[in-house]
Amino acid sequence: MLSKHYQPTSRRAFLQQSGLLLAGGVIGGVAASQAWAAENDAAQPKLRAGLFTDVHYADRAPAGNRYYRESLQKVQEAVGAFNKEGSEVAFELGDLIDEAPDVEKEIGYLRTIDAEYAKFQGKRNYVLGNHCVYSLTKEQFIENSGMEKPYYSFDQNGFHFVVLDGCYRADGVDYGAKNSHWTDTEIPEAQRDWLKADLAKSTLPTIVFVHQRLDLDKDTPAGKSYAIKSSKKVRKILKDSGHVLAVIMGHSHHNFYKELDGIHYCVLRACIEGSGEKKNGYAIADLFADGSIRIRGQREQASYQWS
Repeated sequence: MLSKHYQPTSRRAFLQQSGLLLAGGVIGGVAASQAWAAENDAAQPKLRAGLFTDVHYADRAPAGNRYYRESLQKVQEAVGAFNKEGSEVAFELGDLIDEAPDVEKEIGYLRTIDAEYAKFQGKRNYVLGNHCVYSLTKEQFIENSGMEKPYYSFDQNGFHFVVLDGCYRADGVDYGAKNSHWTDTEIPEAQRDWLKADLAKSTLPTIVFVHQRLDLDKDTPAGKSYAIKSSKKVRKILKDSGHVLAVIMGHSHHNFYKELDGIHYCVLRACIEGSGEKKNGYAIADLFADGSIRIRGQREQASYQWS
């Protein structure tokens, strides 16, 4: 069931208010957003995407505010909403699974939750999170899910999409087989070089996805735990490209937004937090020809409109 608490915004009001709305969330839903779009044919999105993160699925008892088994139903709801809304692509932003007593059982967790994600009727995309490759290797995750590569890019409907992999230690070694700590996270030089070259080859408006935080720096209190070590270097690459619109992240489990160098940095709310269907969070993103983006948050996910 989708959230119905939406405040409709006209196209004119959206353009006038976007500076204010950048700083905060607007609770969203489906019926009113369709009415908003119907006001002007030009307001129809060029592309619609489903977004969710930090599922942490595991067949085990709750711990703290994490209800591992309930994540199965939360993903079912999100995927059902994506399909109902006609989303052409979907992105899960990492930590699809949590730890099991052994690798075989953890692969079982991955196959179970991925079977629900596989019910999405469009193009599925995966971002590696630290829990995805804490016990498993990257190869094991890829072999047992719909993921094809740890980092990659593609074009669709006039937009460029980039998926980054922050699951490396500071020394450049891949996470896997319990060789890492979640606060030690990096995008190595080779991947940064790839990113720079990839962005140079495209002139399309671009959305970047990564699990760990690129909006924070390691020398800050919050960044000490959540930031990618080379976040400043990566942000410079994104800024210098001149066509990155937004960076969507997970990892820290709570809604957060800031604008840096004209780029929207957004952290999505984790699916895992809390018990019951109302304690879920996912979003439907509408991308428009003029470069504006509307994030329609569902359940406890915040909503945003960015010009």
